[in-house]
Amino acid sequence: MSIVDTSIAAGAAALSGVAAYGAWKASSEANKAAWHANETAASVAQIERDRWHKELTPRLRIKIQNSPHDVLYIRFDGPGALGEIAVQITIRDDFDRSRLPRLAGTPTADQRAQVIWGPYRFRPGVDDADPMGRSVPAFPLTPGDRHRLALDPSLRPPWYEGNDREQRWRDEYRHSPIRLVARCTVAGHKPWDLAFAVPLDGTWAHGGE
Repeated sequence: MSIVDTSIAAGAAALSGVAAYGAWKASSEANKAAWHANETAASVAQIERDRWHKELTPRLRIKIQNSPHDVLYIRFDGPGALGEIAVQITIRDDFDRSRLPRLAGTPTADQRAQVIWGPYRFRPGVDDADPMGRSVPAFPLTPGDRHRLALDPSLRPPWYEGNDREQRWRDEYRHSPIRLVARCTVAGHKPWDLAFAVPLDGTWAHGGE
C-alpha cells in the first residue's frame, strides 16, 4: 500500500470514528431525554393519582350515644363513587406513651400498652372486638349507611391504688373525647387513615372533609 493509500485509509478511519462518536453521543442524549421524559410523566401521573386519592377520601361521621347503652355510631356520607367501603376502627390513647422513660417503680412499656388511656373501649366479645377492646375488624358500609359498635368504660390500670382508685380513673377522662383512627379500604385504592376525637356529648365528629 502506498503512502497516499495509507493516508486515505487513516483519514477514513478517523472520519468513521468521529461519526461513530457522534452517533453514540446523539443516542446517549436521546436516551437521557427519553429518561427525563419518562420521569416527568411518572411524576405527573403520581401527582394525579394522589390528587384523585385525596378527592375520594371517605367522609365519615362518628358519635357516641349513652342511653340506654353506650354505643358508637359510624356513618358513611360519601363519596358515592367509592361504593362499598370497609372500615376498621381502633381506639387510640390520649397520647403515645411508648417512649416515656422508665423510672424505678413505674409501669413498664408493656404494662402501659395493656391499658386503653381514654374513657372507653370496645366491648370484648361483641362486634368481634379484640379481648382488650382496642379495635374491631373491618365492617362494610355503603354511602348513607351507618354501623354501631358496643362500648364499655375503659379499665383502670391495675397499679392504681387507694379506695378512690376507680373514681380517680373515671375523673381523669370524664371530659376527654374518644380518640379513634378509622382505616378505610376499597379495592383498587390505597387505604385512608382518618383520625377522630369523638366528644362525649353526643355530637358528631367528622373525618375526611
